[in-house]
Amino acid sequence: MSIRFSSRGATLSMAVLIGLTLGAVGCSSGDGDEKPKATATASTAEGSGPSAQEGSAEEPLAELQGSNGLLLRITSAERDSGGFVTVNGELKNDGDKSVAIPSGLSGNETEIIRNGRSLGGATLVDSKSKKRYYVLRDTEGRPLTTTGLSTIKAGDRLSVFMQFPSPPAATTEVTFQLPTFASATISISG
Repeated sequence: MSIRFSSRGATLSMAVLIGLTLGAVGCSSGDGDEKPKATATASTAEGSGPSAQEGSAEEPLAELQGSNGLLLRITSAERDSGGFVTVNGELKNDGDKSVAIPSGLSGNETEIIRNGRSLGGATLVDSKSKKRYYVLRDTEGRPLTTTGLSTIKAGDRLSVFMQFPSPPAATTEVTFQLPTFASATISISG
């Protein structure tokens, strides 16, 4: 499939493993409330803080206004060793009514549209090299981005991601574009 599924699958697997381990410790102690509380406290103290994908209070790379009160907050743009750039963020409905996700976010490529609503219309523009990078696709033509978008309720947030081919290593800033949203310059880390 894609790197996205592998890395998130590993993260999910680790979270399930930790949850099961903590659950087993809590169920098997039999010494009252002290041991489970100590275990939970130790896990909280030793664990890392929330990642950018989990809605941490870190400064976003960019905030882009869209139509109907939609706001896209880009939290990271990371280059990986496989030659990809993954852009993570959060789509929020800042309005006071539920909003149907615009179909224009999928872009206008037939192959991507055929796979349902997504953020497949996103691009990165490297003005230094004069190149535009489109969202990657898997071998079946599905965009490597958040898919299955339909409606977002007022005040709700949705974690999103998009994967692109990596610009040259010397390129550290690109312009992020998504149909119906304002454009923004973001920095690539890694």
